[in-house]
Amino acid sequence: MEVDRRALALQNRQISIRMEQLTDRMVERTGLSTAQAHLLMRILRYGPEGTTLTQLHRQCGYSMAALSNILKRLRKGGYVRAETTEADNRCKRLYATEQAEQARAALDRALQSSCETAFRGFTEGELCQLEAMQTRLLQNLASPGNV
Repeated sequence: MEVDRRALALQNRQISIRMEQLTDRMVERTGLSTAQAHLLMRILRYGPEGTTLTQLHRQCGYSMAALSNILKRLRKGGYVRAETTEADNRCKRLYATEQAEQARAALDRALQSSCETAFRGFTEGELCQLEAMQTRLLQNLASPGNV
């Protein structure tokens, strides 16, 4: 039996949409969207050294415009602050604020809960296989000429 690769691609898209909808419901108490929550958690992981928009772009895969929009909302909400670096006035480092630190536990619980819901019933072996296949898909899509 031949596998319909287009159907697989469509399922991946549907999984992504449903996962975002589920996570939106889980994080809505914080007033953030799924994208904002994921980005804020990533910024929090950088700690006191902060990060840059370019670093986030390379790691997350969001367009610079989308990232700028998400960061604008996070800054407006008081979760992130931006400071110009001494070495380069054009470069701004992004730092999590105290408000972000206070939201960390709630965001972590919400994100963990959505993952637990999505992967309920999977064995560790199945999760390992899924992780390996997803990693391979991402590598295929990141190959030169595909990005």
